[in-house]
Amino acid sequence: MKVGIMGGTFDPVHNGHLAVAKEARERLGLGCVVFVPAGQPWLKSERPVTPAAHRFEMVRRAIAPYPYFKISSVEIDRAGPSYTIDTIKELRADFEAGDEFFFLLGIDSLAQLPQWYQASELIKLCRLAAVPRPGYSLPDLKAMDREIPGISRRVTVLEIPEIDISATGIRERVAHGEPISGMVPGAVEEYIRGAGLYRS
Repeated sequence: MKVGIMGGTFDPVHNGHLAVAKEARERLGLGCVVFVPAGQPWLKSERPVTPAAHRFEMVRRAIAPYPYFKISSVEIDRAGPSYTIDTIKELRADFEAGDEFFFLLGIDSLAQLPQWYQASELIKLCRLAAVPRPGYSLPDLKAMDREIPGISRRVTVLEIPEIDISATGIRERVAHGEPISGMVPGAVEEYIRGAGLYRS
């Protein structure tokens, strides 16, 4: 089976995340997509992140209607910073030895890959499925081969429409009392309102 792994802060999860997961599932023939909310994201340590319990619950509610989407608390349960390679290793234990993993990431994150912990080992454990992000172009994979040998052969670029929804924009809209309908699933909007998240 082909398994998609979608990591992220999900602060909050939004319709763009779901659309990417659906497109990746169809185009790559994935049996399922596992959403992995970050515990302590080391690349985002410069801003406060909403407590993990809230972010996990928002993802759980967002994916509830889709039987082919799953959620894992592997990063939340792990103490300290979250590294993707550790997550992939732990998730592999839940699947068959022959299953193929595809880690979904934006092309902005792909460009940062040389900074990632054990990036050369990571691409041996999974393929990378890169999705377009507004304002970013695909990095030069051949040039990246010099830093991460073999990466150009381990990346699949998904030609899907760019989705211009950002978690930052959603948080700002909530803080200013503006509507977010159509940007997040209804169950997530209801949770944000009920839990009083993102208010200024």
